[in-house]
Amino acid sequence: MSERDIIIGIDAGTSVIKAVAFTLTGTQLGASAVPNRYTTAPDGAATQDMDRTWADCAEALRGLGDSIDHLADRTAALAVTAQGDGTWLVGADNRPVDDAWLWLDARAARTTQALAQAPGNAARFHATGTALNTCQQGAQMAHMDRHCPALLDRAEVALHCKDWLYLNLTGVRATDPSEASFTFGDFRTRQYSDTAIEALGLRHRAQLLPQIVDGSRDTHPLSEAAARVTGLRAGTPVSLGYVDMVMTALGAGVHTGTPGAACSTIGSTGVHMRAVRDDAVQLQGDSGYVICLPAERMVTQVQTNMAATLNLDWALRMAADLMSETGHPHEYANLVAHIDGWMERSQPGTLLYQPYVSEAGERGPMVNPNARAGFIGLAAHHRFPDMIRAVIEGLGMAARDCYGAMGTLPSELRLTGGAARSTALRAILAASVEAPVRVSAREEAGAAGCAMMAAVAIGAYPDMEACVAEWVTPLLGQAEAPDPELSRIYGSLYPAYAQAREALEPVWDRLAEHRAASGPTAAAADQPEIAPGAELERAAQGGS
Repeated sequence: MSERDIIIGIDAGTSVIKAVAFTLTGTQLGASAVPNRYTTAPDGAATQDMDRTWADCAEALRGLGDSIDHLADRTAALAVTAQGDGTWLVGADNRPVDDAWLWLDARAARTTQALAQAPGNAARFHATGTALNTCQQGAQMAHMDRHCPALLDRAEVALHCKDWLYLNLTGVRATDPSEASFTFGDFRTRQYSDTAIEALGLRHRAQLLPQIVDGSRDTHPLSEAAARVTGLRAGTPVSLGYVDMVMTALGAGVHTGTPGAACSTIGSTGVHMRAVRDDAVQLQGDSGYVICLPAERMVTQVQTNMAATLNLDWALRMAADLMSETGHPHEYANLVAHIDGWMERSQPGTLLYQPYVSEAGERGPMVNPNARAGFIGLAAHHRFPDMIRAVIEGLGMAARDCYGAMGTLPSELRLTGGAARSTALRAILAASVEAPVRVSAREEAGAAGCAMMAAVAIGAYPDMEACVAEWVTPLLGQAEAPDPELSRIYGSLYPAYAQAREALEPVWDRLAEHRAASGPTAAAADQPEIAPGAELERAAQGGS
């Protein structure tokens, strides 16, 4: 038998499921990817076939085995992370109750608003450190309990995406401390909280909550059934990773001990976070997350935008659709290569764009399921390049908005996500938050983050800090300083951005009332299965 010198990280994101092989010291050896798919509907539903998700995960692992000799014999451990939030209900014989509700699902919006206004919500927020929003499992289960209780009646356990994959890999029903604590628990104890459960009105559903397993300490063996479909060896240790946003940040440099450093992931969503001790958390306002890190007493304070590159996807799809209507068919992904040229032909700061294009609204730094995207300041002289620049600048304004809600702006910003490969986007983010940016040479930060947990769990490193020192810190690139003129422009522009966001909230609410009264329209017809941001991020990875 070959030496067991490989750790596999599985990252089941919204766009794609990846299986990535690393050496025990963090060198990436190979990767295999399978596109992820989900379906939307006029009522705000965003659902995913659970069986197909597991089949796609197994296919990705088999693909990795095809590219790396003797992978099964060489694998010391594997770990899994995945898209966060959402509700993956499992019933008898570990079978899905129905398609999973994803984090993009907007059906729980009104239930979420009612819960957020209830007397117990302040205590729930203090326990979890996390504002209630539509994408969370707690809000979705509360909505199900009120409007479709049969789903919960048929369920035996409520899981998240990574938990569902872990169940198929090991036969163990479990979740991790990060999603358990920000959904139903207390980040200080990393356990479930009666206060949080009761505030959601789910005490009578508490039996659906699975055991909490910390994958940096405990593993379970790969089952015989999983071994048959993945090509790996039964008995291989499997680590249940934390939620993907903190795994990606861990792999990209959020926890290196550098004072003032922060980490943003610019993918389908925008995730902005900084690492602090759990006793140093200062809860401000009523938005954001506190999410545990797989390190002693360490958590991340997080503000997240529901949509980041989804905004660019929308703009490019609009352009492609218009060109196709004139008899010149275009695929929107083919327009990505034109972005840098459009940026060169436009002036910074001439338009404002609020990047709230998600059907589920926004969750950072304010929580409003009715928030919607829009341009402010359009004039007859503006052209498409100006609008594209405004969309990208909107991502920078949103990042500044989120870090401002956490306190001071970062002294250094680590970037990850496919779009972070864009020179133009990095420059705009650096100028927006007035801090140098660094991009890790790590290709697959999310898979690396959960693989690091497995490396600690099997004893390859004594603790996470030792693993970070070898897997993460050496891969951080040179700091790219913000352009002083751009920083001046965006510093002047940001107050108008924030003022517009606050002023538009009653407008968004009125529009939501209008939509509810009007009912579904032809424009909201059933959508095809899609993988948001996939084409844009792939193109960005191969571009500048």
